Amino acid sequence: MLKDLRTFDNLGTPQYFFELFNSLNKNNNILWNIKDIEKLFHNRIVSGRSVFDGCILLANKIEIINVLDNGNILLNDTIKRYLFSEKQMCDKFVETLFLILKEDIDFHEIFSSKNISYDIIYHSIQINNSAFGFKYANFKQLLLDFDVIRIHPTPELKKFILNSRYKKLFDKTVLPEIKKRKIGVLELKELLEQQQIFGEEAEKYVLNYEKERLDNKEGIDWVAEYSIAEGYDISSFETINSISNDRFIEVKSYSGNPYFFWSRNEVDISRIKGESYFLYLIDRSQLNKDGYKPLIIQNPFKNILSNIDWDKQVEKYKIELNR
Repeated sequence: MLKDLRTFDNLGTPQYFFELFNSLNKNNNILWNIKDIEKLFHNRIVSGRSVFDGCILLANKIEIINVLDNGNILLNDTIKRYLFSEKQMCDKFVETLFLILKEDIDFHEIFSSKNISYDIIYHSIQINNSAFGFKYANFKQLLLDFDVIRIHPTPELKKFILNSRYKKLFDKTVLPEIKKRKIGVLELKELLEQQQIFGEEAEKYVLNYEKERLDNKEGIDWVAEYSIAEGYDISSFETINSISNDRFIEVKSYSGNPYFFWSRNEVDISRIKGESYFLYLIDRSQLNKDGYKPLIIQNPFKNILSNIDWDKQVEKYKIELNR
């Protein structure tokens, strides 16, 4: 769908659609035509725009309106109950948009794991500006106009943050696809799928463990749910009195004797964060037992890599030709 829309200058704004839908609704006994809509907005400036070339097509594609073969336009009944305020209309419009776009390949290329990360300072999902490129600049503007995304409070990062009002919608429509695509096409084998399930179960356990340890303190975030590039899975707090996140937790699941695989990025982040980095080792066989507590190792870069009690094996070498 996004591919069909990318050639248009303006996909619409809340003010434009609110007026359009209310006009169609108030005159429900009169058949509106595309030409009538063009007359309604002719020579007008709405939300700073004077060109409305992609608006009708977008509304038609997400099935809020139905454009008949003869050019007549019908308003979908589902939107009518949300026309009491522009904010209500916006929420329904965005929900409808995301539910339609969850089947769109280009949409998921924009909102992919390589473009999504988690900001632990603002407790927000963030997306790279480069994810949209020039090709989908009009879609980016639509999301900005509907306040789905906002410019990051630190502009030099060149990122946007997701409006928390739409987080549940994001988790419902976008997040499942992000999780599905985290495993590469060539690695979609039963064993790795099971390992991912084990990993997520362990992360959920630790998330609940931390919430219980800290009396449900606000701001404990499951970072790995959105990004696998941070070098840790959960950002938490050392104590209930901590003002900002100061415990960064990497979760590893195992069965039998404790073991784990550590990526280079995780090792680097552990070294950088030092005493604020924790490794939680979760025994899968003990997860459902009352009173079970994970094996917690603070500063694993110091306390594991130099500890003779842990056997280290190199699984891979990077071999590069010297020039």
